[in-house]
Amino acid sequence: MATLPVGPLVHDCVALASLAAAALAGSRLGIQAPAIVVDAVRIATAVTSERHFRVDGVQPPAWAELSGFWQAADGWVRTHANYSHHRERLLDTLGLGWEADAVAVRVAIAGWSAQELEDAVAERGGVLARVRTEAEWRAHPQAVAVAGHPLLEISRVDDAPREWRAAAELDAPLVGVRVLDLTRVIAGPVATRTLALWGADVLRVDSPQNPEIAWQHLDTGAGKRSTLLDLGSASDRASFDELLETADVVVTGYRAGSLDKYGLSPTALAERRPGIVVGRLSAWGTTGPFADRRGFDSIVQAASGISMTESTDGIAPGALPAQALDHSAGYLMAAGIVTALRNDAGGALVETSLARIAQALLAAPRGVKTRYPDWQPTMEDRDGLTFTRPATGYVGGPIDWWSAPVEWGSSAPAWTT
Repeated sequence: MATLPVGPLVHDCVALASLAAAALAGSRLGIQAPAIVVDAVRIATAVTSERHFRVDGVQPPAWAELSGFWQAADGWVRTHANYSHHRERLLDTLGLGWEADAVAVRVAIAGWSAQELEDAVAERGGVLARVRTEAEWRAHPQAVAVAGHPLLEISRVDDAPREWRAAAELDAPLVGVRVLDLTRVIAGPVATRTLALWGADVLRVDSPQNPEIAWQHLDTGAGKRSTLLDLGSASDRASFDELLETADVVVTGYRAGSLDKYGLSPTALAERRPGIVVGRLSAWGTTGPFADRRGFDSIVQAASGISMTESTDGIAPGALPAQALDHSAGYLMAAGIVTALRNDAGGALVETSLARIAQALLAAPRGVKTRYPDWQPTMEDRDGLTFTRPATGYVGGPIDWWSAPVEWGSSAPAWTT
């Protein structure tokens, strides 16, 4: 059930991505762009995939004990402690030890004001948001900064010629395109998974110092490979640089500026690899006081007023029926990257943020509170995994992933095409 029009939001983002892929297929094959075909049940399954994902028939827990809503002294906050380092920073801020449980955390948070705790956790690199109303968010400097950017921004960077490595196929318009996936969690991996569906060679690169949640990686990993490289190591950096030399797309999903020290800012990438398309996803956007803060879908919902809008009693905050900001961002990013690639020449920077999508959702027309009907999830079983089937589609396009998800860090740092 939802107050906000979350169904139309995710539908439109999936449809836009489908349209972009169809247009690319038509352009590269010299035919009329095929009609798009999107299915509401596939979309609903894809954007709630964590509820249906299974490993050997077992559903992993989606949330850690210390992730959720908590009452502060003067309001509500939402925490995200699924990753161990975020749990540690939250507990450190609260003056608690690693062994602290939910009861201890509840008592500790009750002694803080929501605003002071939000700032204190952010200062330690943790993830917590004060739950705001829509009006409070609209008045916030970060909301003002985000509103100054379009929902999806594509900026031309150069006019370098583009060479396609392979002839396009109707069900694989991105065949031969090499994508470095420097993203985590949901939005970025959904974008790169979608590029893989359309034939791209997608290699996700993670630091071995920051382990990923195993099931979460698999849930959004179909069609891709996964390798581990420590960019602070000379040998691993050399391997990464070799990959980058022939990459066509780089997608990042970290805080603005966090990869700059490795020479991976959009400007540095464009200078090094003319013609490259850079996709930059973030929680809060690249300007404003929150630009350097960590964030997730649930955190942005809390801060932006969505959680209070979805409250069932007007007192306790609620949530959207899906991680809709994440998934919408992923499909928007895929659409933007494919649109940028459709030009015969020119590098580009493609950007969107969860906060900007949140504002678009809040501004959309609302009807009555909607209860979504039950549906039979569209899942497939491969290699002991049960995972969602693709949500995007066009006539003649792929209807299933080219390969099943692989374990985190199980692939060699090399291209396959």
